[in-house]
Order: sequence, then C-alpha cells, then structure tokens
Amino acid sequence: MRMLEMYFDDLAVGQTETTHRRTITETDVTNWCMFTGDWFPIHCDIVYATESRFGQRIAPGVMVFAIAGGLAVPPQTKTVIANYGTDRIRYPKPTFIGDTLNVVATIEKLQPRDAESGILDVRWDVHNQHGKIVCSIVMRILVKTCAADAVAPGPGAMNARSVAGTKG
Repeated sequence: MRMLEMYFDDLAVGQTETTHRRTITETDVTNWCMFTGDWFPIHCDIVYATESRFGQRIAPGVMVFAIAGGLAVPPQTKTVIANYGTDRIRYPKPTFIGDTLNVVATIEKLQPRDAESGILDVRWDVHNQHGKIVCSIVMRILVKTCAADAVAPGPGAMNARSVAGTKG
C-alpha cells in the first residue's frame, strides 16, 4: 500500500517511499508551454537555451512540481482529502528534456486536525536518473483518519460531512 493510500493514524514521521519513474519529453514541455502560456525562452527557444548557462532547454520548474504530484499521489487514493498547501519549493538542479524523474517522499510532520483528519507534512525530493535532486518540495496534505470512514454513510446516503461539502 502506498503512503498516500494510508490513513493518517497509520503514518509515521520518517516513513519514506520511492515512486516509479517518468521521462520528461519534448511533448511534455511543448504542451506545458502551450497550456500555461509559459513561453519563457529557456523552455522553448533552442538557440536561446544553447547560449544559456545550461547549454540546452530546461523543463519549466512548475511543470516538474506538477509531475512530482502525479508520481507521488496515487490516483486511486481514498484517504487524501485535499492539498492543504505547499510550504517550500526549490530547484537545486535543472531538469532537461530526456531526464527520467522519480520522487522520494519522506514524512516530516504529522499534525492532528480533528477527529476525522490530520495534516501530513511530506518532503518530496525529485531525483533525476543520475540521483541528483532537481526539485525539493514540502507539501501539506489533508488526510483522513480511520474515524472518518468508521461512520461513513452507505452509497447515496447523506450525513453532516457530505452535506457540509455541498453548495446549496
């Protein structure tokens, strides 16, 4: 079971996991620039990038951050309630087209919030294929406790939790 598939009660400070890998492609960078409007020349202009300190184009940092989320958060999780915030993002090394990334996630802090949730502070260190950290993030994630599902309603039923989350 992946870390972010576990209940808050079952997590421990210092717990780690390593994700699968993903290669950054030319298509990733082009699509990111197109969808976000981030046409900064270091990402999309080969001549500019070749003459830069990096010698080649680099992936947008925010794109690397987004990809880290895709690697670290299992899409099928039923315990993550929401992203609570991002406390720190650093890019100590560039990410190049063709780099293969994975995330090493480490729990740094667990803060109970209420009977049904807690806040998990997890550091995501994004490594390239050479083991270099290209991005380091401290995420705060709102996670269910076991109690949240202990009184869960049946399919289609409504209770105070489900009603509070709806807009009238």
